[in-house]
Amino acid sequence: MQSVATEMNLSETAFIVPRNDDFGLRWFTPATEVDLCGHATLASAHTLWETGRLTETATAKFHTRSGVLTAKQAGDWIELDFPVTPAEAIEAPAGLSDLLGSVPKFVGRSRFDLLMELSDAEELRDLNPDFAGLSRFPVRGFIVTAPSDVPEYDFLSRFFAPAECVNEDPVTGSAHCALAPFWAERLGKNEMTAFQASPRGGVVKVKLVGDRVLLRGQAVTVLRGELA
Repeated sequence: MQSVATEMNLSETAFIVPRNDDFGLRWFTPATEVDLCGHATLASAHTLWETGRLTETATAKFHTRSGVLTAKQAGDWIELDFPVTPAEAIEAPAGLSDLLGSVPKFVGRSRFDLLMELSDAEELRDLNPDFAGLSRFPVRGFIVTAPSDVPEYDFLSRFFAPAECVNEDPVTGSAHCALAPFWAERLGKNEMTAFQASPRGGVVKVKLVGDRVLLRGQAVTVLRGELA
C-alpha cells in the first residue's frame, strides 16, 4: 500500500478492503500511513456508491485507525461522522513564527497537529512557509486559520504537512475535527461553513455534536484505471 501511495504521490491514497458487511479503510501519504483523513474517506464512500458496491441510501461504515467512521449521502453532499480532536493552548515552539512567516495570536496542539490562529484572512492567504524548517517539528501537520472576510464562510484555513511529504493539502477534513470546536467556542455556534484557502480550495460544512463532528463535502470521479 505504501509503495502504491508513493507512486500516486497525492496527499493521501485510500485503500478499501471488504470486511463482512462493512469495510476496512487505510490512508497513506507518499511517505507514511496516517491515522485520520477526511477527503479520502469521502472519496471512498463516493466510490462505493458510484460503483454499486453500496446502494445510494446505504451508510458506508469504515473500520479505521481512528475507530469506526461512517459516511452517508445528504442531498448533493456527503456527510462524515468523525471524532473531535480539540486543540489545547500551548506556548509557541521556538522558531515557529519565523518558519511560518507570521506571528500567530493563538497556538494549540491537537491529537495530530499544531493549530494556529492568525489575525486576518489576507495574512492567511499570503503565507509562504519554510516547509523544510516546519518538517522538523514532531507533529503531523500545521493547521493555520483565520476569521473569514467573506460572508458565506465562517472561517478560513490552510494545512501544511511537510514531514508527511505534503507541503500543502488542498482540503483537509481531519483538520476540521480541531477547527470545529475551536471556532464553535469563538463564534458561539455549532454549525458553520468553512473554506480551505489552498490554491485549489474547498468548502467544508461542519456541525459539532458532543465529541463528534459532522463534516459535509462533495466528490466527483475524475479518473478510472487499473493497477498493473
